[in-house]
Amino acid sequence: MRLHTKMLLAGKLAGALVLCSGFAGAQSLITTAVDETKLVTLTGNTRPAATSANDRGPVADDLVLDHMYLQLNRAPAVQKSVDALVEQLHDPASAQFHRWLSADEVASRFGPADRDVTAVTNWLESHGFTVNSVYRANGVIDFSGRADAVKQAFHTEIHNLVVHGAPHIANISDPKIPAALAAAIHGVVSMNDFRPKPLNKPRPKYSYPIQGGEEYALVPGDLATIYDINPVFNAGITGRGQTIVVVEDTLLYSTQDWDTFRHVFGLDKKFPGGSLQQVQPQPWGGSKGSPSCGNPGVNGDDGEAALDVEWSSAAAPDAKIVLAACADTNVAFGGYIAMQNLLTAHGPPPGIFSVSYGESETDDGECYNIYINRLYELAVLQGVSVFASSGDSGADISDDGAATATSGINVSAFASTPYNVAVGGTDFADGYLNDYSTYWSLSNGKYYNSALSYVPEIPWNDTCAGVLAATYIGYPTTYGTNGFCNSTIGAEFLGVVGGSGGPSACATGNPTVPGVVSGSCRGYSKPSYQFGAAGVPNDGVRDLPDVSLFASNGFWGHYYVFCYSDPTPGFFGYPCTGAPENWSGAGGTSFASPIMAAIQALANEASGSTYQGNPNYVYYALSAEQSRYKSNASCNSTLGNAVGPQCVFHDVTLGDMDVPCTPYLDGTTTVGLFDCYLPSGTIGVLSTSDKSYEPAYAAHPGWDFATGLGSVNALNLVKSWPGSNLR
Repeated sequence: MRLHTKMLLAGKLAGALVLCSGFAGAQSLITTAVDETKLVTLTGNTRPAATSANDRGPVADDLVLDHMYLQLNRAPAVQKSVDALVEQLHDPASAQFHRWLSADEVASRFGPADRDVTAVTNWLESHGFTVNSVYRANGVIDFSGRADAVKQAFHTEIHNLVVHGAPHIANISDPKIPAALAAAIHGVVSMNDFRPKPLNKPRPKYSYPIQGGEEYALVPGDLATIYDINPVFNAGITGRGQTIVVVEDTLLYSTQDWDTFRHVFGLDKKFPGGSLQQVQPQPWGGSKGSPSCGNPGVNGDDGEAALDVEWSSAAAPDAKIVLAACADTNVAFGGYIAMQNLLTAHGPPPGIFSVSYGESETDDGECYNIYINRLYELAVLQGVSVFASSGDSGADISDDGAATATSGINVSAFASTPYNVAVGGTDFADGYLNDYSTYWSLSNGKYYNSALSYVPEIPWNDTCAGVLAATYIGYPTTYGTNGFCNSTIGAEFLGVVGGSGGPSACATGNPTVPGVVSGSCRGYSKPSYQFGAAGVPNDGVRDLPDVSLFASNGFWGHYYVFCYSDPTPGFFGYPCTGAPENWSGAGGTSFASPIMAAIQALANEASGSTYQGNPNYVYYALSAEQSRYKSNASCNSTLGNAVGPQCVFHDVTLGDMDVPCTPYLDGTTTVGLFDCYLPSGTIGVLSTSDKSYEPAYAAHPGWDFATGLGSVNALNLVKSWPGSNLR
């Protein structure tokens, strides 16, 4: 099925502003002299955990905050020009179609005015800060300085905190700046050391086998069979000429793990063109202070790095895999330092990025959210595709890893922008359907693969709140005194663990309850590619995820294996010797994102291009084409190996991603229920209503919050990609 992209997109974009020539340009937003006695507050710049209960007093005056970022504003007219250009870059009917900009062109057309940059840098330096670099393409000033300089210039203090038993530092109140600078400065991206989490979940050990004791771990050969990648490989499309960057804040424990993974599973013999490189990119033009990209060494996130490089190579085995990593500073995430330096370098950037870290919009705060949005926007303007894990916490990213959700529905700020593909997570339904033999061979192939065909999918959900687990064990409900979550068996399946999705709800504004969508919170506006898509709610905001792939960590007997030999106690590394079932096992949308990025690399290769910008414009158009010319029922994932042979997306319609919940507590005081249905008992389930059971969220025909458009058939996706040479 070949997509008639022009037909599908031209109508949507017909009203877009034409930008064939003449841009709004860099107009100065600072019009008056700086007066330090006239101040304004930069709202949305304080971490929700910076509360009096967590406060342990100010840090030492001489503590250096290294590589803080000031996010600069754009004039509204300039932002409108950017928004219109993004639409035109993806519209085949436009003269601007795929006429990607360089970082220098983005800076000159849409960057801050020289006068504003000079005024702000002079002001920072007057207070003793070192201005390290200016990233004009995404409007960021990188600066460093002591805590006492922060207190003097920004009228806030950096304090020590203890949050959930862990020490942190953060500004204790929103910063203030001279009113004369306010029009040019959106805010300080980060004055704290809270960092995003890698989105992987180690394989758990259940005493009660929900999956009936059957286990079929995924290896690369299984992935290629289930998602129909083998015919793409057989056609000679293997990722050659494509570069996939995985964004990290650590180096690999051992690059030998990648070699071992590829060797054991036969990738090195079949696809000898694949390569791995680790880079620590510095800013173009250097840094006046300490290097912005410090050597991160190896830390507790190196398991994430290992699975990212290995599984992206599994799906695009001849691609160049680049691990881009910088050390975290005490105020900045090293992964974004690396990504920013690559996107603002002099010369063409890599074509595809995958980000497998996450944190909720409410926790990050408005300025950090806008920083991420502008970073991904810069990528798309250059034609770069960004894939981001949607999360591993059901619909409540704020409570990732907790026993129950208390903060209500939240999405990941790292995946909720309009400029990235948000990749969710599924599980396989063969265990629930008691039908392993149809989909798995009793014996392994040469490279340990045993999948026989596509396997029906359900949303990934490790919890007692999932209706499929409840009915499988014999409970009619998940909630209530007699429901599964309040049972003895159900207590083993508490946890906020599963594929994530939901509406963007706090990209801007300020929550009044820490970690909870409240106060003046607002989500990103709905992007054009989601308008009118079957199943996408008419809620006016960006909805997640876009697509999904298998991400389970073993709940129904399936998980990923990968080579991770770090022996450090407390991690989940194992020697990569013997059969791979003795290797590390895990799940998470951390796997799904780099795999989907690699599948996109195959589509890029087939179309003869390195750059496709935001693939969502094509994904949603393909889904509309599928709905128009094929019965949705024939693409229902539950059909398994009987699913329609021409379907691009497997429509996941069975199950949900719901998680258990309890009331929100401030210390020992109950604040209230947030998106939690708790009619009786002590454990409720996450719901869009506190008064009735409206699970957050169930799968259904068409797009849904549980799995987006569904999972993909790689062959049909690559064949249908505009300009593809695969027939």
